[in-house]
Amino acid sequence: MRKEVQATDFNVSGKTVLITGGARGLGRSYAETFVQHGCNVVLGDVNTEQVKQTAAELQKLAAGETQCIGVGLDVTQEAQVEQVVSDAVQTFGSIDIVVNNAGIVDRVGIEEMTLDAWNRTMGVNLTGVFLVSKHAARAMIERKTRGSIINMASMSGIIVNVPMEQAAYNTSKAAVAMFTKSCAVEWAEYGIRVNAIAPGYMKTDMTGPDFEPGGKYHSLLDMIPMRRLGLPQELNGLALFLASEASSYVTGAVLSVDGGYTLI
Repeated sequence: MRKEVQATDFNVSGKTVLITGGARGLGRSYAETFVQHGCNVVLGDVNTEQVKQTAAELQKLAAGETQCIGVGLDVTQEAQVEQVVSDAVQTFGSIDIVVNNAGIVDRVGIEEMTLDAWNRTMGVNLTGVFLVSKHAARAMIERKTRGSIINMASMSGIIVNVPMEQAAYNTSKAAVAMFTKSCAVEWAEYGIRVNAIAPGYMKTDMTGPDFEPGGKYHSLLDMIPMRRLGLPQELNGLALFLASEASSYVTGAVLSVDGGYTLI
């Protein structure tokens, strides 16, 4: 019989974490948490210069020999994904945790959306999750690593929220939720757990100003039962839980963190 939950079950120290879209925003926030909890962190982002700068800044928070590395990564390019995973395994011995955070949104009406724009959104938000998960899971299976993959879904994959002109984004995030469940079933036998976090409106450098008084989305705060935006750090505890042995029986879950938005 499994023992009672201990404080050590939340310990991820010494683990290696790969985070995509890690240059800024939620990806950077996740990275800061994992660095502070003793993980080696590989940050991938299409903006190579910025992700390396972010990694250098977070390295100052690292203790001992813990490392935070920034690498250029276009998650839609399989050769790049495979190389980043291979390099991470060669450097640290394994990949234990993945946070598939890279994502884009193109707010345009369906009748106006070009095929290229649709494919680009699907490429980053869905195909990128597939490619990173595929190659990370292969590495985990080969090394018999009991890994945790955490995908970024969205409340927009559950409901059609305002602004409504983002059909490609909504569809991609709904697909991420189903992909998460499919991976969870296929990889359970290998001890790989796959879960998703579905955030609501979060306050980041890019989105925050739109929700300030006078901003174009300020009125949307009235639609959130908690009447405020979520903060990036309010996702970090859940990510840490899903990455740790404290959540050892949690797989295939899509967990909403939206201040109650999808409840009404």
